[in-house]
Amino acid sequence: MLLIFLGLWISNAAAAQSRSPFPKKAKRILFLGNSITYAGKYISDIEAYFISHYPKQQYEFVNVGLPSETVSGLSEEDHADGKFPRPDLRERLGRVLALVKPDVVFACYGMNDGIYLPFDESRFQAFRNGINWLHSELVKSGAKRIIHLTPPVHDDKLLGTQGYNLVLDKYSEWLLSQRDSLQWEVADIHTPMTAYLNTQGQTQPGFKLAQDGVHPGELGHWLMAKTTLQYLGEEVGEAPDVLTTLQVHPRGEEIYKLVSKRQAIMKDAWLKATGFKRPGMAPGLPLTEAKQQYIQLEKEIRALLKEKAD
Repeated sequence: MLLIFLGLWISNAAAAQSRSPFPKKAKRILFLGNSITYAGKYISDIEAYFISHYPKQQYEFVNVGLPSETVSGLSEEDHADGKFPRPDLRERLGRVLALVKPDVVFACYGMNDGIYLPFDESRFQAFRNGINWLHSELVKSGAKRIIHLTPPVHDDKLLGTQGYNLVLDKYSEWLLSQRDSLQWEVADIHTPMTAYLNTQGQTQPGFKLAQDGVHPGELGHWLMAKTTLQYLGEEVGEAPDVLTTLQVHPRGEEIYKLVSKRQAIMKDAWLKATGFKRPGMAPGLPLTEAKQQYIQLEKEIRALLKEKAD
């Protein structure tokens, strides 16, 4: 089955190089979100996939996820043991958009916005207000494509997906309803992640996508990436991990390592350059210095890609 799956990728590789799910002349692809986005493995998965499958295209994937952040502006009184309130995206979005100037934006919020409490209409309204504000600001920025991601699954220590995840179910349902009412683009990662967690739990008691219930590991990030790629029209089938999809190129695993290294450097540099109020973050390189490393890593990636062309 795997050989057939890989054969389909390889046979379609030439055609894939000449098309793209992103708008013509799009260059910068921005990811907004909280700690799950900051961790960024799903972004590395997506970027490595596009480099391997669309080698003639050159996109810059920019991660400015900020741990603890919300779009609702809400925070628990004792958040971080009372050291600081949750950051509010409103404080920094203008600076991010002004500096990054994105052509495409992915936004993933919701996990922190219910502040881990049972469903409450006022908190739900704050989330809706925040998402509506965010979408409006992205439209005004001139972004050619805006894609909202529903929040990942939450796995309560005792209640599993029947705890706080029920709040995220409602937040996801509302986001998805905007596809019909406002013609928004919304990629649903929440529903398949919830289904996967429930299904695996039936045969593997104690199965987790996130050991702490919130922050997914490698598999969880791949599920996020895979669902997003499928939304974009990519045929990833039942690939169990990103490396399987990168076998279209003989140096796919090496490409992935370089992409991950570059993402780790650039996310902190972009955060440093755009500014934020949350304490405890890595200092990050000055953006000019980080961009020099970006260019060097790009050369290394392109050299690996050229090997297949030769």
